[in-house]
Amino acid sequence: MGVAGKDSSEQEESINLFETTLMKEAMGSISEKAEKLLHNQLEVWQLAQTNYRNLSTVRSKEFDFGNFKVRVQFNPGRIQSSAAKVDAKSISERKCFLCPANLPKEQEGIDIDNKYQILVNPFPIFPEHFTIPAYDHTDQLILDRYEDMLTLSQLLDRYSLFYNGPKCGASAPDHMHFQAGIKGFMPIEHDVENVGKRELVQLEDLTVYALDNYLRNSFLICSQDKDKSVRFFSELYHALEIRAGEPEPMMNIIAWYGNGMFHTVVLPREQHRPACFFACGGDNILISPASVDLGGVFITPQEKDFEKITAKDIENILKEVCVSDVKFETIIESLMIR
Repeated sequence: MGVAGKDSSEQEESINLFETTLMKEAMGSISEKAEKLLHNQLEVWQLAQTNYRNLSTVRSKEFDFGNFKVRVQFNPGRIQSSAAKVDAKSISERKCFLCPANLPKEQEGIDIDNKYQILVNPFPIFPEHFTIPAYDHTDQLILDRYEDMLTLSQLLDRYSLFYNGPKCGASAPDHMHFQAGIKGFMPIEHDVENVGKRELVQLEDLTVYALDNYLRNSFLICSQDKDKSVRFFSELYHALEIRAGEPEPMMNIIAWYGNGMFHTVVLPREQHRPACFFACGGDNILISPASVDLGGVFITPQEKDFEKITAKDIENILKEVCVSDVKFETIIESLMIR
């Protein structure tokens, strides 16, 4: 299997500068600052205070699929994101809510090397939930940002980071951003240790697995060497289909750092939303799967959907939005050929 290089020396210099500056921070200090930011924001920002307090009333239930479970939550505070209109016309008619000039006056952030800022997400899923937008208003695209994602996961080592592609749950596809939530919330973090997986790549400091017995065909990248993770991700990215008129392959990414190891789960996508999202009457389930849902926590903002959703519904939704077994094997074959 080949290894893709950087697109340009200019990009490499930029990312290396970003990483060098960030690593001057003591490990864990950014996590501590984020935790402190959340506490401070809850004291002065009424919207955030109300929505985090409401997390205590979120209802939850679990479905057992054998070697893993999926949790479903009724969280009405997420209706804005689940039902977000992300077509070009709707986006062009609203102000970007991640641009610094448009942030609420109460919102404060933590600067990350003049490139990103860490913000408290005022519509939380996690008990500690952050959005990490780039300062510049630039499209949600991952290829040249994946290394940043790993660097941020190392700095925010109390948290898991996730990326929603432009048509994979991102409610702001016009502004590059990651999100972060406290570790241990998404089952996928421990599921990857327990579910069946195939070893695809075994190199020094890099192991890649196929998770193909998990209702969501996906890749697990484990490495102590960030550069090797980045090179493999580039290979995987270029093995995925980019549909006509789309800016990048459809995917969600969940990443975390611990015990000296970078972990990344890449979940290639087939569809933005399942058929039940568009169905009428009793067949409708308002769910727009993003990284958290694929990470094992289905968010239902409507109580009717929470009450009626079944294990079969979950299975159908995951099969619809994730790539099929046939396509997954085609991707793997392409990777092996490269």
